[in-house]
Amino acid sequence: MNRLTTLRMAAAALLVAGAQFAHAHAFPTHQMPSAGETVTGSPKTVAIDFDDGLEPAFSSIAVTDAQGHAVTNGKAEVDASNRKHMSVALNPLTPGVYSVAWVAVALDGHRTQGHYAFTVK
Repeated sequence: MNRLTTLRMAAAALLVAGAQFAHAHAFPTHQMPSAGETVTGSPKTVAIDFDDGLEPAFSSIAVTDAQGHAVTNGKAEVDASNRKHMSVALNPLTPGVYSVAWVAVALDGHRTQGHYAFTVK
């Protein structure tokens, strides 16, 4: 093999490896309520869709009020028929600002996390 062919093969291998690495983490594609949203009335759930399937045992959503008290009603669940969808039921919410903290562990074990807030009017 000549040097140019070897370099092309190495570059192609790096591109493939980089593409696989980029898809190894689950990131949100849709949140309900969404970040910064003001909703009228208490939502029944917080739901997040991700771009990759989730490992239910290690993925979670926590929702807290302005004082840091949990307002969820049970644990977050990953939908068995759509492993990219996770939601958690909420207790009735009063007007105020609520924080959502999520942890997503992709099926390959890579972990991502994030947080955002929404307001109940």
